[in-house]
Amino acid sequence: MVEKIITLENMSLVDFLGPDNQNIRQLAAAFPGSKIISRGNEIKIQGQPAVISRINDLLSSLIEHYHQYGQITDKTVNQYLSATSEEAEGRVLAASPDVILFGAKGGVIKAKTPNQQKLVDTVMTHDLTFTLGPAGTGKTYISVALAVRALKNKEVKKIIISRPVVEAGESLGFLPGDMKDKVDPYLRPIYDALEDMIPAEKLKFYQENKIIEIAPLAYMRGRTLNNAFVLLDEAQNTTPSQIKMFLTRMGPTAKVMVNGDRSQIDLPTRQKSGLMQAMDILKNVQGIGYVEMTSEDVVRHRLVKEIVEAYDKFDTEEMTRQGQSNGANGLRRDERHERRLRELQQEADLPLQELETDLPVNHEQAL
Repeated sequence: MVEKIITLENMSLVDFLGPDNQNIRQLAAAFPGSKIISRGNEIKIQGQPAVISRINDLLSSLIEHYHQYGQITDKTVNQYLSATSEEAEGRVLAASPDVILFGAKGGVIKAKTPNQQKLVDTVMTHDLTFTLGPAGTGKTYISVALAVRALKNKEVKKIIISRPVVEAGESLGFLPGDMKDKVDPYLRPIYDALEDMIPAEKLKFYQENKIIEIAPLAYMRGRTLNNAFVLLDEAQNTTPSQIKMFLTRMGPTAKVMVNGDRSQIDLPTRQKSGLMQAMDILKNVQGIGYVEMTSEDVVRHRLVKEIVEAYDKFDTEEMTRQGQSNGANGLRRDERHERRLRELQQEADLPLQELETDLPVNHEQAL
């Protein structure tokens, strides 16, 4: 008999081995002439060379499955045990075309609305994609899922996710801790999404080795982001100079996504949003994708959709009222102008047309 030891790295042992090591016991039962022993993060195989080779291939396939989908079940083990060729094993790994990713707990992550599917398709065919939409439409979540899929499929070597550090109307003052402690609260939604999609041990490994970077936008200056999937979230809170800086970091093999919500700009009142300006400047540049989400794409609580629609209605009515107010002010200025002309006509006893001609260019200011 010969022996082989396989070391399991960067994975949750419970999710891979199963409760009470049931997945390994199931595998051992399929090969009664050999021994498969699990201790800690090591699996020891003892048996004849041909059998050990077969078990090693199965374990390698299961490890690859785990890194793609985040979990191994007894059904998964049965599927691999029944596979008699590489083609059969390939069919086990194959996912439905509409599935973006399998989450850390084996759940399916896929587009839930037509616009979310449009976002997935647009990212596939464009190196730079702008996405606008209200809260709850899945912009960040779908974007992070696409980034993780690209990393797992070895389409890129790293993921870089950034967002501007802007307070949402509050003034939080001094925050304790080092730089990471200060900026992490602003990046929490991104961490939440990643934790849904990557097992904790694997995510820690990725971050420690800079395979996944999550950083404030200010840290992007001077870099060339190459062979990476790059996401700028909450881009409506960038200044024009910030977003120009970010877009010009794009390397020749990068995939870049820029997400924002025009209804949640937290910049100072007189500061123009860099995202809005960039989309206007770049609208005629070929090769850039644009996706617009609406309240119909909200996938949070049903009330979120109604809240978004109510605010949209209020904003529309407010703009209409302001337009009417400006029109009324203009009408009052015209009435004053006409009245003043008639007074001048009576004083000078001249035709109205001549008075109109003789008035100075800035006569409205004089009135």
